[in-house]
Amino acid sequence: MKVICTEKSQILGSRLAEALEADITDARFARFPDGELYVRAGGLDTEMVVVGSIVDSDSFVELLLLIDACADAGTTLVIPYMGYARQDRQFNPGEPVSARAIARALSRGVDHVITVNIHEDSVLSHFDVPAASVSLAPDIGAFIRTMGCKDPLILAPDGGAAAFAAAIAAAGGWDCDELKKTRLSGDHVRIEPKTIAAAGREVVIVDDIISTGGTLATATAMLYEAGAAAVHTACVHGVLAGGAYARLCHAGVRSVAASDTIESASSRFSAAGRIAAAIRTP
Repeated sequence: MKVICTEKSQILGSRLAEALEADITDARFARFPDGELYVRAGGLDTEMVVVGSIVDSDSFVELLLLIDACADAGTTLVIPYMGYARQDRQFNPGEPVSARAIARALSRGVDHVITVNIHEDSVLSHFDVPAASVSLAPDIGAFIRTMGCKDPLILAPDGGAAAFAAAIAAAGGWDCDELKKTRLSGDHVRIEPKTIAAAGREVVIVDDIISTGGTLATATAMLYEAGAAAVHTACVHGVLAGGAYARLCHAGVRSVAASDTIESASSRFSAAGRIAAAIRTP
C-alpha cells in the first residue's frame, strides 16, 4: 500500500502514510499555459490511498486526476474535507444538488471512500461505492485536555451540533450545553447557553466547521457580557473564510484550533490516526 495526496493535503497525507507505515508517493503538479492542471504520480502500488481535501475547484480537479492516475490499483479515496457537501438538497428549481454531483464524479475508479465529519451523513449515499465518515470528536476532546482549561464548559453553537459537542465533552467528563438565540426585536438577538451559566467559566465553542465565524464572534461578545472567564473555539474543518480568524480574535476568542483536514496555522491536531484506523478496519 502507498499513499498519494493533492497539493493542499500534503501534511495530512504524509501523517497518514506514517500512521499506516506506508510509503508516500511523489506527485508532481504543474499547469499548462492555458491554465489546465497537470499531475504526474511517481511509483504506484497495487493498493493506493488517495488523499485530498476539496477546498477549491483546483483541488477537486487534482483529486480526479490522481484517481485516474491510480486506475490500475485498488484505491481507497480519503476526502478529509469535502467542499460542496453542505449543498445537499435542491432549494430552488434548476439548482444542482452539488454534493451529489461531486460524490458521483469521485466514485469512478475507487473502491471505497472515507470522509471526516461530513456535514450531513445523507451525503454518503450519493457515492456509488461504500462510503463512511469518521468523527474527530475524541481527538478534539484530547486536544482540549492539553489546553490547561480548568473545568471548561463545552458549547455547541446550535442544537444541530449538540451531539457532537456532547461526544467531545464526554472525553473529559466536562459540562456541555448549546447556545440558544432569543430575538429581542427586529434587529437584536441575544445568544446565551441554554441551561448552564457561563459566568466565571472557561468556554470552548465546538463545531464541525468554522466558516465565516460571524455567529461565533457575536456569541463570544455576549458570553463575555455574561461573565465568561475566557472563550476558545475548536472545530474539525477550519475554513476560516472572509477574515474569520481576525473576526474571532477581535471578538476576544483566546484560541482557534482546527484539525489538518484543511491545512493552516490553526491546525493543532491531526485526523491521520482516525483515518488510518478506518482504513485498517473497513
